[in-house]
Parts: sequence; structure tokens; C-alpha cells
Amino acid sequence: MSDTGDMDEFPLVSVIIPNYNYGRTIGMCLDSVSRQTYPRLEVIVVDDCSTDDSARIAREAGVTILSTGTNSGVAATRNVGVRHAAGEVLLFLDSDVALAPDAVHKAVTRLRAEPSAGAVCGIYEPVPLIRDSLVEECRSLQAYYWRETAEGTVTFLFPSICAMWRRVYDDVGPFDARLRQTEEVDYGLRLSQRYDLILTSAVRGTHDDDHELWPLARKIFTRGRLRVPLYARRRKFAKGFETASRAWGSLAALLAVPALLLPLFLGPAGWLLPAALLALSLGCDLGMYRYVRKARGVGFLLFFAAVQFVFNLAVASGVVAGALHWLVSERFRALYDRDGAPAAVLPTG
Repeated sequence: MSDTGDMDEFPLVSVIIPNYNYGRTIGMCLDSVSRQTYPRLEVIVVDDCSTDDSARIAREAGVTILSTGTNSGVAATRNVGVRHAAGEVLLFLDSDVALAPDAVHKAVTRLRAEPSAGAVCGIYEPVPLIRDSLVEECRSLQAYYWRETAEGTVTFLFPSICAMWRRVYDDVGPFDARLRQTEEVDYGLRLSQRYDLILTSAVRGTHDDDHELWPLARKIFTRGRLRVPLYARRRKFAKGFETASRAWGSLAALLAVPALLLPLFLGPAGWLLPAALLALSLGCDLGMYRYVRKARGVGFLLFFAAVQFVFNLAVASGVVAGALHWLVSERFRALYDRDGAPAAVLPTG
């Protein structure tokens, strides 16, 4: 086969890896990239001023290292990588994810097979990259099930594993550098207005998720709060795993907490409402609980349900806080109204 033929069949893929203090996993991430079956890759790690040894680990792996110059957040970090990328295809990969060996090949194949597709996103395996706690295992199972059951055309971007045509990025514009979180929701909605956004289980990676309950719950709370201005403007959820049923499940969990006071006033009959709300919360995502029971057994399911109850509380309380903030703050209502300025770029050696 000629060189031209190789280039046509295998367009150059720029793997862009944002990094901030992921020294524990970036070596595994880069090793997974080096094992890809796809033949034409350039790898760009953009370090967001890490204070650990992750930049050194990446440098020793022999890949291109850039720096944001000042800690700027993951959106700005990805934009820096794109400005230095030569590939026809951009593959965004988080530094706490290890790709399956055929992930890039399958992502590019799917992009080329569907002319209307602007981006293809992958899913996580149902087990964590590093097993640290049962909470992390619960999160991995939830993330796998929600993504796997959302497979198809979505409006929610999953930039932790995402292949995108460079021309699509240029058309849609950069990630909003002002957004430290929820930049993927904003970008997915923008992209899906012009192109198909595909979520596929054929493209896979293993993720090292948060392993402590309360920090994870705080992150979920914050993301729920920050989604409110975007969804209030669009008056609908993103198409994907954020379903109306799951929203009702989160609300039912939140309402069950004050309902636990009813037995103090009504006696045994007061348990009927909190029990009904808890049952409703479980029933709104019954398929997930069935999946966990089949995968891990009844004992683990009980623990999983308790952790998921906390997650539902975090989501619902975050949305309530966001709605209150939206009512009183014009600045918060305009959170997604414009793009921020790009971050500076400094080579690191």
C-alpha cells in the first residue's frame, strides 16, 4: 500500500491528554496509548501546573509535553492541546483513563462510517482502574450501566474518551475556558446542534474514579448546581443518561429525608410516605439495581443502594441550590452565555 493510501485509510490522530496531579495513573494512561493497534498517533500531554510528579512521568514516556502556564482548568487545557495538534482527528483522553488496545481504531472507524457524526465517545469498563474502595466500585458500576444503556446518538459529551474531527472542533469552537466543571455538557449541546454525537460501547477504557464518598458527593452536588442555568435556558435535559426518570428518582430520595420525621407525629403510619418515596427512588432506575444484583449479588446491592441514595441526595440538593442561585443571580443565569479567552501556552522542555 502506498504512503498516500495509508494516510487516507489511517488519518493522523492527535491524542490530547489534560493532566493535573494524576501521577498515580498517567503512566498507565500513556502505556495504554502506546499499545494501541491504530498506526498513526501523536500524543500531546498538557499539564495544568501539576504539583506532583505526573509531568515528569509523562516527559519520561517520550511524549510531547505542554503547560497551561497557570492553573486554568480542564477546558482550557484541552484547548491548548488542540492548538498544537496536527491530526485530522482529535482524541481527548483523561489522564486517569487507560484505553482498551483497539479503542482508537474503533473510534476512527465509527467516525469514518457515519458522515453525519461529528464525534464518537466511549464508555468505561464496570471495574475501576485501581481498586481503592467499595464506593469506587459502586461508582464504576453506575457509570458503566448509565453509559451502556445510553448508547447511540446523545447530546452529552464524554470528553474523557472522545474522538472528534478537527474540522468539527474548528466549526463548533473551543471548550469554554471559563468553566472548571460542566464544560462537557455545554460542549455536547453545542456540538449536537450541528452534528451527530455518538456514544458507543465499542470504544472502551478503564477509569480510576473517586474513592471517597463525601468528596464524590460534593462533586456531584456541584455539577448538579452548575447544570441549572444551561438546562433552564434549554428547558430540557441533555439526551443521554440524564433521564427524566432518574431526575424523579433523585427528587424522591431528597423528599424521603424530611419525610422520616413523620413517624414522630403520625406514629407507625408515618413510615408509609418515606417508604413509598424510597421505593419510588429505586424504581426510577430499577434496571441499574437489577444489573448490580446480577453482577455482584444481593449483599453488594444493599451497599450499592445506600451509596446511590447519597448520590441522589447530592444531585437533587445541588439542583435545588442551583435553582435558588439562578433566581437571585443574573451572573449565574448567564454562566453559559459566552466563551472565555484561551489560556496561554508554555513549553515545558
